[in-house]
Amino acid sequence: MRPRKLLSPSSGSKLEAGDDGGETMRLVLCDDNLLLGEALAPALTASGHQVAAITTSLAGGLAAIRVRKPDACLIGLRFPDRDGLPGIRAIRQRHPGTAVVILARAADPSVVWEARNLGVAGFLSKDANVAQITQALAAVAAGGTVFEPGLPCRLVARAARRDRRVYELTPREQEVLRRIVDGQGTGQMAREMNIATSTLRSYVKTLLTKLGTHSRLQAAALASREGLVAQVPA
Repeated sequence: MRPRKLLSPSSGSKLEAGDDGGETMRLVLCDDNLLLGEALAPALTASGHQVAAITTSLAGGLAAIRVRKPDACLIGLRFPDRDGLPGIRAIRQRHPGTAVVILARAADPSVVWEARNLGVAGFLSKDANVAQITQALAAVAAGGTVFEPGLPCRLVARAARRDRRVYELTPREQEVLRRIVDGQGTGQMAREMNIATSTLRSYVKTLLTKLGTHSRLQAAALASREGLVAQVPA
């Protein structure tokens, strides 16, 4: 679906003073749910912002940003044509002047962590009301970042711990962890990794110490609970 053009591009400085003295931002709305965009557009316009385009695909969103040159893009994470994070990465790389604010139903720790690493300006729930979104946009216009209250502290810290645990493991230890989660025993792991069982046991011992666990069962449970295996190359 082609992006719906709502306003003509403006020239010169994009940020202007709104009627209430706040910043007027030029926006692109990009979400797979067209109804969400159509509901947000008039509300954001009434709040003093300019909605330049609404699009329901990442390809359309990137095209709209390239042409409309918005101050910010409100974007979802799930699209039929592509996962949201690669698209957000593309936006940040190709259009660094456009701030990205994510609107999502659920906030997986790894997604929040990666989004922060990509330099997004905000991460809000799709349940956020218009007042909360406009407050977030005001903070973004001022150069700040806005995450839903409690979200960074709880989820990002958890993701940081998880990533740190994985990065502390050597490639061999990561492979052993993946095999433990798959339920492989010592003999099978040693044969398939082409190493001695004594070497395998040494890897396991070091792995358990780094993860702060006391058994393979605990390590497997931790890896599954924290999503560690998803970070380990197969």
